[in-house]
Amino acid sequence: MAKGFASTGDTAEKTISFDEIGRDLYAFTAEGDPNSGIIIGDDSVMVVDAQATPVMALEVIERVRKVTDKPIKYVLLSHYHAVRVLGASAYSGAEILASDSTRDLIVERGQQDKDSEIGRFPRLFRAVESISGLTWPTITFPQQMSVWLGKREVRIMHIGRGHTAGDVIAWVPDANVVFSGDLVEYHSACYCGDAHLADWPKTLDRLAQFKANALVPGRGAALATPDKVQAGIEGTRDFLATLYGAAQKGVAKGLSLKDTFAATREAMDPKFSSYAIYEHCMPFNVARAYDEAKGIEHPVIWTAERDREMWAALQG
Repeated sequence: MAKGFASTGDTAEKTISFDEIGRDLYAFTAEGDPNSGIIIGDDSVMVVDAQATPVMALEVIERVRKVTDKPIKYVLLSHYHAVRVLGASAYSGAEILASDSTRDLIVERGQQDKDSEIGRFPRLFRAVESISGLTWPTITFPQQMSVWLGKREVRIMHIGRGHTAGDVIAWVPDANVVFSGDLVEYHSACYCGDAHLADWPKTLDRLAQFKANALVPGRGAALATPDKVQAGIEGTRDFLATLYGAAQKGVAKGLSLKDTFAATREAMDPKFSSYAIYEHCMPFNVARAYDEAKGIEHPVIWTAERDREMWAALQG
């Protein structure tokens, strides 16, 4: 039986959690929906990832206001995906930070990604009409920058390609806490449709070297101890290795994309089928893994039309 397209059938609202994971450091999570992070300094606040619409961003702001009245001066985009960035206009007057590579990707494919993601997962774009347009960074950087919230440093770093070419992490040295964006997921499928799968494990190696006390992943519960941080990184690594390894085998055997998809499911379903957004991600993940295994370095742009065609070919 054909599966409903992507997450169009996912209409159940999730329970939001707002947990302190270090001194004045918070994780806004919602049962596998996209997370945001909050970093409170002496004089101001940074939010990591804006949410998908301004109306949804107001839920983050509401929780910030329960713990501080300091102004939100910065919104960091961990990468360019619409579900992370299109709510940024709710943070009135804030500087929007992103890597140079993320801005380049918004130029290249931001509009296509917006149209694609809204079509894939309508629930995550509640009050879609409140989106004013694409989100453009006001400050960008090539590899690393420090932002000072009074005396508190937030070090923002592009430590390698992974989920996208432009991913950054935010590290708070005084607490050794990391906000990883979608470089790490916890009991949630990694979305790999725009990924660099050969590079991503090496980026995770660099992330593991922080030996963070706590980490906020892109999706899933906050990882509030060093052991949980390690488990989150290793779980992400296992997901990626299983996916890309199966795709590489399929290409080496000369299998079609459809047959490689079936073989990849055989490898992945027993371990990962219970993960959030697993079914949603699989066609896009295998398509990208198959492309990269065949030597296509730059991920092909997803459009609303390509989404539907790929879904029908693989999940139909």
